[in-house]
Amino acid sequence: MPLLGDDDGRPVPVKLSILMAAYNEERTIMKVVHGILQCRFPCEVELIVVDDGSRDATPDLLKEIDDPRVIVHRHTKNSGKGASLLTAASLATGTHIIPFDADMEYAPEDIAEMLVPVIKGRCDVVYGVRLFGCNTVYQSYRYAIGNKVMTHFANVIYNSYLSDMHTCLKLIPLPMFRSLNLTETGFGLDTQVTAMILLSGVRPFEVPVSYYSRSHEEGKKINWRDAVKCLWILVRVRIA
Repeated sequence: MPLLGDDDGRPVPVKLSILMAAYNEERTIMKVVHGILQCRFPCEVELIVVDDGSRDATPDLLKEIDDPRVIVHRHTKNSGKGASLLTAASLATGTHIIPFDADMEYAPEDIAEMLVPVIKGRCDVVYGVRLFGCNTVYQSYRYAIGNKVMTHFANVIYNSYLSDMHTCLKLIPLPMFRSLNLTETGFGLDTQVTAMILLSGVRPFEVPVSYYSRSHEEGKKINWRDAVKCLWILVRVRIA
């Protein structure tokens, strides 16, 4: 494993665990998995895929993967994206974890760029942020603006300055992730992670990434109810 310098200049091993939750993603899952495995990373990586009770061909496709870097786990029933990521994190053996969606909205090659500030010892937490008008496509104005509104709300109540709170690409040390006492099993886990990190005083280092969103017709699962719950999670964590 490549070495990462800490504050005292002492080298420590680095290994990245990529966590992927998949539910009925037969159209894209293999393209995403192969895309990750074909990338060149500056450290050792493992890919942990949790099939969250898919009812399509996703489980059968995952059985075809023959790569020692890949771990596949299956939930017998659909438990939620957050539950799948928590399961994946429990199986992880890396020093850092990063969630990665199975729907091709993000580009696997951006992960390597996010590792650079960690390897250089500049930070421990890195967010891959989506920038309006720069290597991005949003299918819905409401989703794009909704993310901006919630990010602004988080910045106000946590005195932070994030650009993209709801990016999937959150590179976090595995021990830190496990110490957060996370409880959300749905899409709210994403918000809970950020809220708890900000509350602890950590401010993520931001690296721009590309993004090509998909519509509900193409399989996007998040809706306005998830947005309302995310706002409540931000408040609940802040006043706890």
